[in-house]
Amino acid sequence: MTDVLLSAASLRQAVASRRNTVSEAEWNDWRWQVRKSLRTLKDLESWVNLTEDEREAVAKAGGRLKIAIPPYFAELMDPEDPACPIRRQAIPTMDELKLSSCEVDDPLGEDGDMVAPGLVHRYPDRVLFLVTDVCPMYCRYCTRARLVGAKGQLEVDEREQAYDYLRKNKKVRDVLISGGDPLMLTDEKLEDIIANLRAIPHIEIIRLGTRFPSVLPQRVTPQLVAMLKKHHPIWMNIHFSHPKEVTPEAMAATSLLVEAGIPLGSQTVLLKGINDTPAVMRSLMHKLVMARVRPYYIYQCDLIKGAEHFRTAVSTGVRIMEALRGHTSGYAVPTYVIDAPGGGGKVPIAPEYVLDKDREGVIFRNYENKVFRYPDAGRRRGTRDSGARWAGAGELNQAEASRYFSARNGVGKEVKSHG
Repeated sequence: MTDVLLSAASLRQAVASRRNTVSEAEWNDWRWQVRKSLRTLKDLESWVNLTEDEREAVAKAGGRLKIAIPPYFAELMDPEDPACPIRRQAIPTMDELKLSSCEVDDPLGEDGDMVAPGLVHRYPDRVLFLVTDVCPMYCRYCTRARLVGAKGQLEVDEREQAYDYLRKNKKVRDVLISGGDPLMLTDEKLEDIIANLRAIPHIEIIRLGTRFPSVLPQRVTPQLVAMLKKHHPIWMNIHFSHPKEVTPEAMAATSLLVEAGIPLGSQTVLLKGINDTPAVMRSLMHKLVMARVRPYYIYQCDLIKGAEHFRTAVSTGVRIMEALRGHTSGYAVPTYVIDAPGGGGKVPIAPEYVLDKDREGVIFRNYENKVFRYPDAGRRRGTRDSGARWAGAGELNQAEASRYFSARNGVGKEVKSHG
């Protein structure tokens, strides 16, 4: 235990001094970054002034989920602020040891759908292939905390069992390679897996799920990208949680991938105190689009043990979607989903826009809470007027709009109408 906390100035000086002793070649070598990752209490104390809560949690966290923070990601942490959104994702607190009655080890029921070592088959035409349980950085809210950091990568004979299952199941057209993080494998081992999958004729799409572009973008090298490019169509699902992660280095990595023809989609977990405001989430989505990454999903935090302090109310996610839809570019609006507990799959959760249906059509509101009627196909329509517009279609007046909002117990905060 450290008796005296370093001053902010001395700590920053120590970090800067250590950084200056590292060559550019070392700093930009992802293997060096992995080797030098912060894993122990001593490592962490040399980078940040830990709180007593953090220090105690580090001492006890090993039994739940390992700690690993690459120096690159550690540099993004505020050494003085325990509420720093980067720091909270990487350094444990004692809240991890507080378990809720609804939390379980395998909240998505993946183990029950495992048909071969590492191979999860839940949806009809796609599978999840967990090829390693090792990550460059262990997120404190990890859905697979029960698995990561325990064993390593699948053995050759285990992978063969998975390939054999896929050869026999011709409905499978899409394989998501994940873990852990598959980019922890060497280029050669990763290519061997991809090549074996690509040799199966009915597999059309191969996806990679990784957090490397946000936590250690140095992993995205010209050599890796050249290898992936040989096996198109390759897609990549990447994980960003906060705008601070979209650094010049991260943007350089996404640029390499995009220019190699690899479409990128981002998955973001909704996290209390980290990205649970419309302003932070909007900033993240805008930065991702600038990095040529399509926001794909916002996930409600899963019911994993020890993550209750990260979970928000579902209404928080709905409010964020309200603040995005219509208020920014459609390309910057992901889908908010809950991965149904026990293996029910991803279910989209959205604000209510449809208010009612009547004989004239569908009544709905827009992002400004203006209310409109659309003449739905198959429903009785009025006659065309001289303005070539269906009678009853268009924006409703104030009195009509208020009636529908009242029926929905005030969906939307304010009725706006120019009718």
